[in-house]
Amino acid sequence: MKLSVTSDVFKLARVFTISRGSRTEAKVLTVKVEQNGRVGWGECVPYARYNETLESVTAEIERLPEAFTRVELQDLLPAGAARNAVDCALWDLEAKTTGKRAWDLAGVSKPGPEVTAYTLSLDTPENMRTQAAKNAHRPLLKIKLGTPDDMPRLEAVRAGAPDAKIIVDANEGWSAEVYADLAPHLVRLGVALVEQPLPAGEDDALIGMERPVPVCADESCHDRASLADLKGKYDVINIKLDKTGGLTEALQLRDAALAEGFEVMVGCMVGSSLAMAPATLVAQGAAVTDLDGPLLLAEDRDQPLIFDAAGVHPPAAALWG
Repeated sequence: MKLSVTSDVFKLARVFTISRGSRTEAKVLTVKVEQNGRVGWGECVPYARYNETLESVTAEIERLPEAFTRVELQDLLPAGAARNAVDCALWDLEAKTTGKRAWDLAGVSKPGPEVTAYTLSLDTPENMRTQAAKNAHRPLLKIKLGTPDDMPRLEAVRAGAPDAKIIVDANEGWSAEVYADLAPHLVRLGVALVEQPLPAGEDDALIGMERPVPVCADESCHDRASLADLKGKYDVINIKLDKTGGLTEALQLRDAALAEGFEVMVGCMVGSSLAMAPATLVAQGAAVTDLDGPLLLAEDRDQPLIFDAAGVHPPAAALWG
């Protein structure tokens, strides 16, 4: 087996801003696995929030032994971006080697389209209202918040898209007091979900707190080992393959979370269609799907995912799986 990793850059359609900063491009790592004339592909997005860089994740991948199985990979690398790209490349390789689709290999039903959120970048209230109005036809909008001036932004988005379902992502930017103060307004404005209102590690404050809007764990949830600490704090968990370390753990996390009584959201970093493709398997039947990464790009892979009124469709075999 021959494994290689390269860095790729995709320009964004517009500046993308969250409470931690702005970007104009998506920097990803692409993994290629070759064996017996077959080639498997995977993609990951190293994330500084988890102390990952392009260089550190590349080094993790390049330290892998010459030969290993997908099962063995789960112990060779920790949950994170490096394992994600390699794990997904191995799924793709197995699909191409066996002539089966990845969902058949995973033992799950053939996926169909899932309505996905479309993320509005953090901006001035006026600009966010304009963004919302431009995308008011979309059934689900996600708003990046997490600043002292969130209410005018939220009011502006609701005014711009009065009929859209709205979820908000605070990106760990609120305190318990701020969340408690905002909660009635979130209800008033019809917000359906709040992602990670408090910093991971400080979310014990959610225990016993009234949650009139369901609260979703993002930075607080990585893999199955995270679940025990989320009880009583969160109603929903956000599964991202760059956090779980690939499709293998993501599928197991989904099943474990549902068994524990959590609802499931399937999210993404800002990456290409190659990164989203495996996540479409996990997203089937999810309470919320947020796989809009390609919609934020000005350029994509040669065989991009299809997005239409029905949502994000599963990948063609030429892209992945």
